[in-house]
Amino acid sequence: MDKKKFAFDKTNFILLAVGMCIVILGFILMTGPGSTETTFEPDIFSVRRIKVAPVVCFFGFIFMIYAILRKPKLKGEEKDELV
Repeated sequence: MDKKKFAFDKTNFILLAVGMCIVILGFILMTGPGSTETTFEPDIFSVRRIKVAPVVCFFGFIFMIYAILRKPKLKGEEKDELV
């Protein structure tokens, strides 16, 4: 099958996987102990859970958008750029 028919190449899929890992890391940073009816957990207002984790997730989503919009180079284009 001709590679011109595919919208993504191997690099696009690798970039998508990296972006997904960054988003998952952001969600992991958001996790932690929660408050119950009897005890209050002040860790829910930590900088890691309120500021750092959402920013990490945001950059992961931006990275995934870039991976989707990135146009794969065709073999003919690579040769033209080297000359």
